[in-house]
Amino acid sequence: MHIYIHVPFCASKCPYCAFGSHSGRSGDIALYFDALMREILAFLEDFSGQISTIFIGGGTPSVAPARFYEPLFSAFAPFLGKDAEITVEANPNSADLPWLSEMRNLGVNRVSFGAQSFNADKLRFLGRAHGVRDIFVAVENARKAGIDNINLDLIYGTKFDTKKFILGEISAILSLDINHISAYSLTLENGTPWENKISYQKDSVRVSEFLFSELFNGGFCQYEISNFAKFKDEFKSEISDFKEKFIPNLEDKIWACRHNLGYWRGEIYAGFGAYSVSFDGHSRNTSPNLDEYLKNPFAKNREKLSAENITLERIFLGARSIIGINKNELNSAQISNANLLYKNQILKKFQNRFYNKNFLLSDEIALQIDS
Repeated sequence: MHIYIHVPFCASKCPYCAFGSHSGRSGDIALYFDALMREILAFLEDFSGQISTIFIGGGTPSVAPARFYEPLFSAFAPFLGKDAEITVEANPNSADLPWLSEMRNLGVNRVSFGAQSFNADKLRFLGRAHGVRDIFVAVENARKAGIDNINLDLIYGTKFDTKKFILGEISAILSLDINHISAYSLTLENGTPWENKISYQKDSVRVSEFLFSELFNGGFCQYEISNFAKFKDEFKSEISDFKEKFIPNLEDKIWACRHNLGYWRGEIYAGFGAYSVSFDGHSRNTSPNLDEYLKNPFAKNREKLSAENITLERIFLGARSIIGINKNELNSAQISNANLLYKNQILKKFQNRFYNKNFLLSDEIALQIDS
C-alpha cells in the first residue's frame, strides 16, 4: 500500500501551476491538519495491511510547521513496512535546517526540493520565491539533517532553454552530487495565468533529447518520462549497459522513487487531503477542493473503472516507464501491434513484458498498441 498526503498551501502561487494549491491561507493550516487526521484515523480503523511508501506533496509541505505532521506519523507508524520510503516535498526557501531535522526525526528519509532552475533570471520568470543560493543551502541542510536521498525538480522547455543554457543547469546539478532529478517540460495549463503565453514555451524534441543525454552523461538514467536516477554504488558499473540492453530489476539498482514506481505498476494507493486521489484497483476516488474538504474530509467523487480502462491506463503508464507493458494483460490485437513495434525495434521485449526505448514517443506508442 502506498500513501499520498496532499498539503495545498503555498507561500505564493507560481503562474504556471495547475495543482490544487492556495497562497495566503496559512490561517487554515491547523484546521486542515485536524481534518487530515480525522480522515486518516477513519481509514486506519479498518486497515490491516502494510505501508511501503508515504509521499507528502503539495502545494508546499514545508510551509506547515513540522509539529503538524507529528500526529500523522504517529498514526501511520504501526503499519509502516521495514525500510519504508517516506518523501516530503519542500521549497528551498522554506525548508530550513530545523524543519528538515524535525521531519527527519519523524521518519522522513527522502526529500524533493522544488528547485526548477539554477539561473536567477529563469527563477524570476517562473515566479519562484527562492534564489539560486537557496537551492545549495537546502541540499546542504538536508544532509546535515541526515537525509541523503535527495531529489531536485527541474523545469525545462521554457524560452530560456537552449542547449548552452541546459549545460549550465546540468553543471550545477552535478556539483551537488544528488541521486535523483525530476525534469518536467513546461506546459501551459488551462486556468493558469500562463495558459495562452505561447512565447514562454519552447517545445523542442531536440532540446529534450539533449537534456536527457546530458543527464545520462552525468550518471542519471531515465527510468520514466520525467524521472532520472543514479545507480546505487554496488551497481554503478551497469550504467554502461543502460542504453544498449535490458537490465533486469533496474528499479532495485537505481535511486528510483519507489512511491512513483507504485503508480506506474498500477498498485493500490490511498490519498488523503484536498485534491488527493486514491486507487483501490477498481475505482479512482478524488477528494474535493480545500473549502469543501474542510467542511467534510470524507467526501469523495468515485469513478468506477472498467477492465478496459485499467488495461489502457497500464499500457500508457508502462510505455512511459521502465515498468513496461505486461503481455498477459493485452488482447490479441494489442499483442499483435506490440509485436510489430518490437519487430521494428521500437519496443524491447523481456520475458512477458514489452519495454519502450524512447519515452518521448510513449503516448504515440501506447496509441499504436491500442489501435
